[in-house]
Amino acid sequence: MRARPAFLLALTAALIAAGCALGPDSDSDPDGGVPAPTETAVSADTDGTDTPEEFEADIRAAQEVAEDYWTSKINGFQPIRQVVPYEREGEVDCGGEPLPRNNAVYCPAGDFIAYDVNWSFDAFRQIGDAFVFYLLGHEYAHGIQARLGIQKEFTIEQELQADCMAGAFIGDQERAGRLVMQKGDTEELADGLEAVGDDPGQPWFAEGSHGKPEERTRAFAGGYRDSLDSCGL
Repeated sequence: MRARPAFLLALTAALIAAGCALGPDSDSDPDGGVPAPTETAVSADTDGTDTPEEFEADIRAAQEVAEDYWTSKINGFQPIRQVVPYEREGEVDCGGEPLPRNNAVYCPAGDFIAYDVNWSFDAFRQIGDAFVFYLLGHEYAHGIQARLGIQKEFTIEQELQADCMAGAFIGDQERAGRLVMQKGDTEELADGLEAVGDDPGQPWFAEGSHGKPEERTRAFAGGYRDSLDSCGL
């Protein structure tokens, strides 16, 4: 395990003042199975930075740090069973429902996180490694909700709580010295939250709503600043 993974987050007072799945998660039949692990090759024209190897290392580090964090918070915690990359629509399913491209989800049916590796790698290259820790932190939060039996009335409530929990995970681990702050990550995180916000006009109460960028930023920042106390757990 890397003691201080190269995660670069500096959530400044300016971001906090501004409002401080990624794709929709499946609610499929909980009797579904866990897909077999896959070996996925990511090809990209790189100059030696932001490589597939760096991306995969950050995915592993984010998973390890999340497991350690939630082990310290929940008695008898059991880690999420698998983190599964996929490349094609339908390559992985959640309780019989094929997962689409350009998505990341927690699947309660088999207790696994799955992510479109090409979409995630593109975001990693365009936004930065902070996005990887946010992505895993958010989906891991949905696994914690499942373990605690949390089921909100509206999708957006579930999603904003997961954003808050991701903020608490990152903020607490940064304060504990497990995650390192460096220049540029405020912008990376802001760009990531902007990218995953709902389109203008998306109804708040609609199935699949995740929140406007400013709502997601506010939820994340509350967790980052005040830990899990602000997340309603």
